[in-house]
Amino acid sequence: MTRKLRIAIVGVLAIGAVGCGGSGGSSESAASSTSSQSTVPRTVPRTTAVTLAPTTTAAPGPVYPLTGLPVTDEAAAARPALVVKIDNHKSARPQSGLNEADIVFEEIVEVQTRFAAVFHSQGSDPVGPIRSGRTQDVDLLGSFNRPLFVWSGGNRGVVRAIHASDLIDLSAQLTATYVGGGFYRNSDRQGPHDLYAQSSLLWTLAPPEAGPPPAQFHYRAADDVVAGEASAGVDLVMDNLDVGWRFDTTAGAYLRTTEGQPHDDAASGQVNCANVIVMVVDYRRSSADANSPEAQTIGTGEVLVFASGNVVRGTWTRTDRLSPIVLTDATGEVIALTPGRTWIELAKVDTYTVAA
Repeated sequence: MTRKLRIAIVGVLAIGAVGCGGSGGSSESAASSTSSQSTVPRTVPRTTAVTLAPTTTAAPGPVYPLTGLPVTDEAAAARPALVVKIDNHKSARPQSGLNEADIVFEEIVEVQTRFAAVFHSQGSDPVGPIRSGRTQDVDLLGSFNRPLFVWSGGNRGVVRAIHASDLIDLSAQLTATYVGGGFYRNSDRQGPHDLYAQSSLLWTLAPPEAGPPPAQFHYRAADDVVAGEASAGVDLVMDNLDVGWRFDTTAGAYLRTTEGQPHDDAASGQVNCANVIVMVVDYRRSSADANSPEAQTIGTGEVLVFASGNVVRGTWTRTDRLSPIVLTDATGEVIALTPGRTWIELAKVDTYTVAA
């Protein structure tokens, strides 16, 4: 490991101390069993307006660890991270909560993609549709300090992997969790794309020892120059699903499209964020299901970081599952993000095109 990279890793960890789809597949076999639970009709109107969370440069004083934005709610800053596995099948759109998550990972599963939405500074009532977990979630989410893991269930191999990990299991298959977490079946959706919950109630299920997550990334200060070369955004093919991100200069945010159409959140309009990270990873077969791909998120690989209308090409490095992802440029310097919400695309090699 180079001296610059060692410095980068220490720098990211220091910030933490200061800052406070697819349908089907055999992994779904156990996940659909909660359909026998009670149905509560809920209708959330669709809107095409875009609602943006604050985006600014880093300010002095306490900041939320997963966004770099100033703390406005001390209780929220002290709570644990809440990770919800959100469906991205076409029948699941528009989802609820994607514009409230601090960090969202897009993972390839058996058919197209699924989201691991990490909530901390904000919550969403409702959030969903909620789907099953994967073995890749164990390594991917280890750096969030024993996060609450909200999922619909999974096959035996996945269940064993989650139970053997330090993720706090808030599966909808646990009867007490189902009631206490505000889970319900939305009568406006077809199963299995109809399971929702309420983050405000899910957080009440956190064990007393659960603490906040450490910072995952470095954020630029007000006087820092935006690094990189100008770029309008990026297009990706995520297992035959066309995904696009374009920087909107008026909104100061990246807007998401899916299959060439605006990708909406049910309550807050087009999905948007301050930063898009394209993290190029290998996918292998899961030990729990040979048909299920497993993203390899420990090691190193190519990365592209899109922030404030620019792109920086570099390397991602992660030494173990409990460590955050370190992003460095060609010189070994840590890549700074714009304070705000971030999406991470876990992409295969040669599946993206940078827009001019």
